[in-house]
Amino acid sequence: MQRVLIAGLGDTGVLTAIKLARHFEVTGISAKPGLLSGQELGVRIARPQEWARDYWTGFERFRGLDRVRTVHGTLAGLDLADRTVRVEAADSVRHEPYDILVISTGVSNGFWRRPHWQTAADIDADLHAVHRRLAAAETIAVIGGGAAAVSAAGNLAAALPGAAVGLYYPGDHALPQHHRRVWRRIEGRLRAHGVGLHPGHRAVLPETHDEITGDPVHWSTGQPAVHADAVIWAVGRVRPNTGWLPAELLDDGGFVRVTAQLQVPGHPEVFAIGDVAATDPLRASARSRADGLLARNIRAHAAGKPLRDYTPPKARWGSVLGAQPDGLEVFAPSGQVFRLPAWSVRKVLQPWIVRRGIYRGVRSG
Repeated sequence: MQRVLIAGLGDTGVLTAIKLARHFEVTGISAKPGLLSGQELGVRIARPQEWARDYWTGFERFRGLDRVRTVHGTLAGLDLADRTVRVEAADSVRHEPYDILVISTGVSNGFWRRPHWQTAADIDADLHAVHRRLAAAETIAVIGGGAAAVSAAGNLAAALPGAAVGLYYPGDHALPQHHRRVWRRIEGRLRAHGVGLHPGHRAVLPETHDEITGDPVHWSTGQPAVHADAVIWAVGRVRPNTGWLPAELLDDGGFVRVTAQLQVPGHPEVFAIGDVAATDPLRASARSRADGLLARNIRAHAAGKPLRDYTPPKARWGSVLGAQPDGLEVFAPSGQVFRLPAWSVRKVLQPWIVRRGIYRGVRSG
């Protein structure tokens, strides 16, 4: 049986591993002891216990990973000739062999998406330390105009009504990668929660923008500096987690170059998916369920059959604010909104569609 090594067990890596486990000998490498999702930043920092219930899951809880060997370590190198990956664990170094390699290491982005090695206790401590820091703040400034920034501002304002929350973004409106209808609807919800909206503010990034800071925020667009007890930098300055890879596999931005079939050019046994893969300007394969196509292409490659092309979506879609007490709003690429009542999120969406349908069974934690 051929060996598939999945480098990175985030959302997309876990889904790919589950789909391949019955067809290959699968090993997954992760710096975390479970799936620590990068989704729903706003819920994560505003309601960490609720977020952890749905987005922080030990690997042992996934029934679909029962056939997958997981290695808790950090990726340190790739030998394309020998087809081995160097992995540094807490007290050892090992070289993991593969016949087929999947690169799904994602990106680093702010304080909530980092590739460093952590234990479960470390992760729990980080989640609650961030929330305590924000809950103690009387003023919070959120810098950025993307979905992460909008979600952070909206959820914090709803969870911390005593705090003054401001959202600062460089354009005339936030969510520039979504359909304009999405911002018009979300704008109303932010105003209803008391979020101060400040368009036309482009921040001068400090070296500490990967942390929650308390220093004044300065603007290259000329406005007076803003002072806040806590400043959240959600400016989209993502960095691909590819320092362990040979430069020949990467584009000028450090992302993994791929063909339309999600293969690395010149190395048909190496595939890439998710935020780390240079599939399209939005790098949307992590959010458009390309794991199914990838798994099919890997099986086809192993059997010598034709592979299918990945077609990325042209616009962002999905939730912006995440699940709220009154339900969940999901936006189509056209900007059309679909509302799910709160009871259906807890009793249908999470247990049946997500845990049982998408992840093929998740044990109680």
